[in-house]
Amino acid sequence: MNIAFVPVRCGSKSIPFKNIKLFCGKPLVYWSLLALENSENVDVVYLATDCNEIKQVVNSFNFSKVKVYDRDSNNATDSATTESVMLEFINSRNIPNSDLFLLAQATSPLMQTQDIDGAIKQFKVKNCNSLLSCVRTKRFFWNDQNSPINYDSESRPRRQDFQGLLMENGAFYINSVGNIKKNKNRLSGKISIYEMEDYSSIEIDEEEDWIAAESLMYKLILSKAPSKKIKLFLTDVDGTLTDAGMYYGESGEEFKKFNTHDGKGFELLRKAGIKTGIITSENTEIVKNRAKKLKVDFLHQGLEYDGKLNAVIGICRDQGISLEDVAYIGDDVNCKELLEHVGLCACPKNSQTAVKSIPNILQLSKNGGDGAVREFVNIILNINR
Repeated sequence: MNIAFVPVRCGSKSIPFKNIKLFCGKPLVYWSLLALENSENVDVVYLATDCNEIKQVVNSFNFSKVKVYDRDSNNATDSATTESVMLEFINSRNIPNSDLFLLAQATSPLMQTQDIDGAIKQFKVKNCNSLLSCVRTKRFFWNDQNSPINYDSESRPRRQDFQGLLMENGAFYINSVGNIKKNKNRLSGKISIYEMEDYSSIEIDEEEDWIAAESLMYKLILSKAPSKKIKLFLTDVDGTLTDAGMYYGESGEEFKKFNTHDGKGFELLRKAGIKTGIITSENTEIVKNRAKKLKVDFLHQGLEYDGKLNAVIGICRDQGISLEDVAYIGDDVNCKELLEHVGLCACPKNSQTAVKSIPNILQLSKNGGDGAVREFVNIILNINR
C-alpha cells in the first residue's frame, strides 16, 4: 500500500492558523490534499493534526482518500520534529514494513498530482531506498570564507551552460515504513532525487512567501485549467452584494448597503470582456437601480431555488456558452443549487454552513457587503489572465 502523510498543527507564530488560512480561495492545506487525493498511486492520505479547527475544515472537503489522525500534542510543539510524529503514527498502526510512506507538506501548495505520480514511479524504477523532491537553482553561492561554492569566479559560466545545484523544496519525501522505523529518518540508504519545476521552490513560512506563492499559483497553475475560463459572472444580492442587513427609515422606506469596491469589480470584469449579471430572489427598485449603476448585462429578480438555475441555463443557451463558463457567488440555501452547477462558485465568509459545505466552493475571506464580491472578481481575473 502507498500511504501519504501530511502533518499539520494549530501553532504557527509567523502566520496564525496558517494551514487553514485561505490561499487562492481555499484553505492552504486543501491544495496538498487535493494533489494527493487525485494521485493514481496514492491509496490513502492521513492528515495528522492536534487541532479541532483544522480537523473540521479538512473533513468538510469530503475527500474519499483522506483520513484524520489525531496526533499527540507532545509531537505538535515548536521543538517537536516531523520524524517524531511520523514514528508516532507508524508505531500506532500495524503497517507492513514494505508499505511505501510519502511525507507531504501542506506548506508546498504548488505541488501537483503529476509530481506525486512521477516521483512514486521513479522511486520504483530506480529501485532506491528513499526519494526527495528538489528544484534546480542556478544561483551562484559563496561561503563565509569569501570563496565560491558552486562555480569558478575566474571563469564565470553562462547561465545556459551552468548546471546549478539541486535544492530541497520540502514538497515531499518517500521511504518505506520499515526503513523509517529502522533509521528514524525520512531519508535513508540509496537516495533518489525527483526534480520539480523551479517555481515550486517556495515553502510558505512567512507572509512574503504567501504573497509570492499565491501569485505563482494563479499565474502558472490555476490559469491553465481550461474549464475555469470564465465568460459570465453572476452574483446574489442580500448577504453577498450587501451585508444582509435590512434598513428602514421612519416612513418605512427600505435601504441596502452596497460596497464601492464591489462596484469597481464589475467595471474590471467588463474591461476584461466578461459579461455580468445579478440573480436574486429579491424584487425591488433598489436592486434594479443598483444593477443599472453597475451596468450589468443581465438582471433576474424574484427567483428562488431552481428558478435561479433555470434562469442561468436560459442565459447560457442564448449566449452560446455552458454552465462551466459561469462564475456565481451566493451565501444562502436558495443559492445552493445554482452554486453546485456552475463552473466556478464562491461564497462570502459569513455564508450559511450548507453553502460552505458545497464541494469545491471557494470560501472567501471577506463578508458579504464588505468586499467579498471584489475578492471573487480578483480571483476570476487572475484565473482568466
